[in-house]
Amino acid sequence: MAKRERVVRMSVEQPLWRALTGYRVLTMVYAVLLAIFGKDNFGQPRFERPWVAFAYLAFLFVWTLATLPKVRSAAACTKRFLGADLVVALTGIMLTPVADIHSQTFDGPTLPSIWTAGAVLAFAIKGGWRWAAFASTFVAIANIIQRGDPSRDTFHNVLLVWVASIAIGYVVEVARASERTLARALEIEAATRERERLARDIHDSVLQVLAMVQRRGTAIGGEAAELGRMAGEQEVALRTLVSSGLVPPTRVSEDAAEGAVVRTVDVDEESPGGDGATCDLRALLAPHAGSRTSLAEPGAPVVLPAEAARELAAAVSAALDNVRVHAGAEAQAWILVEDEPGEVIVTVRDDGPGIPEGRLAQAEGEGRMGVALSIRGRLRDLGGTAEVISVPGQGTEVELKVPKAQVSRGKAGSAR
Repeated sequence: MAKRERVVRMSVEQPLWRALTGYRVLTMVYAVLLAIFGKDNFGQPRFERPWVAFAYLAFLFVWTLATLPKVRSAAACTKRFLGADLVVALTGIMLTPVADIHSQTFDGPTLPSIWTAGAVLAFAIKGGWRWAAFASTFVAIANIIQRGDPSRDTFHNVLLVWVASIAIGYVVEVARASERTLARALEIEAATRERERLARDIHDSVLQVLAMVQRRGTAIGGEAAELGRMAGEQEVALRTLVSSGLVPPTRVSEDAAEGAVVRTVDVDEESPGGDGATCDLRALLAPHAGSRTSLAEPGAPVVLPAEAARELAAAVSAALDNVRVHAGAEAQAWILVEDEPGEVIVTVRDDGPGIPEGRLAQAEGEGRMGVALSIRGRLRDLGGTAEVISVPGQGTEVELKVPKAQVSRGKAGSAR
């Protein structure tokens, strides 16, 4: 089945950079308009030296537009740019009393006005709360010096910028840590699903052959018994290998400069066997019918996506393998297929001795993952369920349910 890899970049931080870009433009326009139309407390033009104010604001206008690419991502926002941006803000604050002589007497906005907060927020988003505290401290000192005789409002505004920038910086740090944790969790989930898929395939082929060699070799005796013993050892080693281990951390999930990266596999819907192809489940189950296995089906096609049908048929095959191994070659088995409006139900029942209570959990602890992986694992990946009902002396029943609505969407986009 054709698949294609899709790289998904998750970033809580990236929207903050986009918001900062808009904030800088809007506050720059606000500072310019405030300088043009602003009046002092007596209704007179605000600036005694307007050429100083408008020269600075013209530079601020050009600087803001020219540096927009610098505030679009953490990678583009370099330390050198942050330093220069902070200098521009501090220069505007210190030039305010030069352009407006009465600015130290009456509370009024500085030349850059609230644009200054954008320079501090860039520090917060780039480096976290420590960088934010560093930048906002310089801004606070500049504002106090500019005022000469600071008022309560001055201290209030300084404290507001300082606390807000540190809070945003802290939130950014938490968001980055959460992204790394989420990316790691998704990688582990994808690796676990892939390992379970490989383990199912190995269980359905290699482990079954090794188990058969061990049983037949022990029964024949002689050199064949030694071969059976070796096959048994390899079976145990292989079961341990496929049922344990985690994936080590990768550099991909730890890179937070542009957001966490998660690789997913999409099923190609236009390829044969993809989500676009369907299959009659009856055709896949028919080969199991024989003298010891009875198949009862609706008499009409039981249509499922090809991949889902194959996985469901493989789970039925695994259940029948368990019947032959644990109930004996003479055990009788029945397969019942029910095509309900919302789901497909396949029941496998036998007349064997049944499963003692606690035996499934014990087998899973020993690395024997037939039921856990080959049956329950497959149904879980399809969004369905597998229920094993067994009473000692009365046989075993395995009920497999696959919701049609779930499998019709396929597995496209699920992390693997």
